Amino acid sequence: MSAVSSSSLCIHTGHSWNNPKEFGRGRKQQDRKLLVKCSSKSGNPSSQNAVRVGVLGASGYTGSEVLRLLANHPQFGIALMTADRKAGQPISSVFPHLSTRDLPDLIAVKDANFSDVDAVFCCLPHGTTQEIIKGLPNHLKIVDLSADFRLKDLSEYEEWYGQPHRAPDLQKEAVYGLTEVLREEIKNARLVANPGCYPTSVQLPLVPLIKAGLVEIKNIIIDAKSGVSGAGRSAKENLLFTEVTEGLNSYGVTRHRHVPEIEQGLADAAGSEVTVSFTPHLIPMSRGMQSTIYVEMAPGVRTEDLHRQLKLSYQEEEFVVVLENGAIPRTHSVKGTNYCLINVFPDRIPGRAIIISVIDNLVKGASGQALQNLNLIMGFPENLGLHYLPLFP
Repeated sequence: MSAVSSSSLCIHTGHSWNNPKEFGRGRKQQDRKLLVKCSSKSGNPSSQNAVRVGVLGASGYTGSEVLRLLANHPQFGIALMTADRKAGQPISSVFPHLSTRDLPDLIAVKDANFSDVDAVFCCLPHGTTQEIIKGLPNHLKIVDLSADFRLKDLSEYEEWYGQPHRAPDLQKEAVYGLTEVLREEIKNARLVANPGCYPTSVQLPLVPLIKAGLVEIKNIIIDAKSGVSGAGRSAKENLLFTEVTEGLNSYGVTRHRHVPEIEQGLADAAGSEVTVSFTPHLIPMSRGMQSTIYVEMAPGVRTEDLHRQLKLSYQEEEFVVVLENGAIPRTHSVKGTNYCLINVFPDRIPGRAIIISVIDNLVKGASGQALQNLNLIMGFPENLGLHYLPLFP
């Protein structure tokens, strides 16, 4: 049964990039069509068979993006939404763009009744999340969008996040949620640690190449740029319009908290320790992310080999698209979608290659991948509710 209430029907086409003219690709993959109910009132669960979902931290950007994506999900209904500082308010007062949805009012976490909830998206800040999740009922399936359960080494968490981890037993249970890489583990998980935005954009191109032994694990340089939404919704002086617009600035130089997460994923792929040079930059745009990655190829390897391996690794994947030779990934091409576009270029320095990866930091870099993961956990097709074309211009 569908989680939405409506008498109208609409067709959603499964793969948005099937046309080989789009991005110059020739991928052969059949269209998958899903018949789903659509309604402007598609918020609350309308049948006992719907998966009842809670969104914790619904007043932030990742929380609002989860709500936007769930609005068109045929099996998930929103049972509760929390936002402690906005408790008692309707969602329309916090996010007017969601005012057409039939959604419950926001409540404080302490007032939430999880007895009628099957799964939760936790969109709370790091530190806060550990205590909240530790107190949740065991029957809940959880996708956590904070950084609290991403790092396996608790001492690394304390080093990079400045406080000891307060739920070490849960950390042992958590499965890292890089969907295309750890799909089978995610299917059987109760708690999924959703990856960060930068680590998603970096690991998707690098993990297959490192596993195949095509690139050296030394001298990896990552130049990454993100839209301002990646910094969250809280009021900060450095994020004011006049501080951000018409400019570009680096931040977290050598100490960005996504560094250990990136190195952990690459080390798992390599089977040995990996150290990267990573510098993020803030770009004056709302959303979007590009990681430009400079790598040294293994002896005898050419950029064509890297491109071929990425094509092979992702040929059956819907949301990771390896472009044809020469096509440059653009953040405009993924805005509002769960897609990651990748391509490889020869560097002018012999033996080196340049890899460009783009995502929407709020979708594939956060809420979209989170929905992809919960689909897997609940036994649904992982693309359900994620069939959005890019918003352009």
